[in-house]
Amino acid sequence: MPDRSSESPAEATEHLLARLPEMRLAGVLHGASNYTFLAQAGTLYKREVAAYQLSKVIGWPSIPPTVVRRRGPHGVGMVQLFVDADQRHFLGEQSLFRDTWVKVALFDVITNNADRKSGHCLFDADDRVWVIDHGLTFHTDHKLRTVIWDFAGEPLPGDLCGDVERALTSLQSGVLSRAMDRLLSPAEVDMLRRRLRGVLDPRWRFPEPTSAWSIPWPPI
Repeated sequence: MPDRSSESPAEATEHLLARLPEMRLAGVLHGASNYTFLAQAGTLYKREVAAYQLSKVIGWPSIPPTVVRRRGPHGVGMVQLFVDADQRHFLGEQSLFRDTWVKVALFDVITNNADRKSGHCLFDADDRVWVIDHGLTFHTDHKLRTVIWDFAGEPLPGDLCGDVERALTSLQSGVLSRAMDRLLSPAEVDMLRRRLRGVLDPRWRFPEPTSAWSIPWPPI
């Protein structure tokens, strides 16, 4: 067995999720706004893992450890650490945690998230915000759809420039490049690279909503 004494807690969780000897379905999460079905040649699970891998490199936002599981009750898919959250979400805490929300909003721009609902922002007992549900991300066409438009028109926060630059460098020739090549198409990786470069342009500003479609429904 390899020595994993130097692993971070997140890495240790990733290995555990990927190697659990048995998985059993406990039921359906009835509070969700939709159902998840097994689909042939589906890629939603890869996008969930890709978002997690990007968050590890860029440093934010907090996404529960997420891995590809080759064998499960319904075949290949992703497994994500469950967050024991309370009832709070973005719309109820919109005026607080500004530093967290700006990172979530920027992450959604970079990943081209088409489904950022308020209920995808979870609070644990320590007031840490975890964001989930990244299956509709990384599309090559512009599809940003979110409830977080609070920063529209604002420039990239200066303290986040280094994080974005680090992610761009890693996507070009580092660990993120190898991860994304396994999870996304070449065109999707290229568009991710372009979006990272785009937000680093001094002229860049957080986008404005373009229509009612820009806000997901239901918003929670």
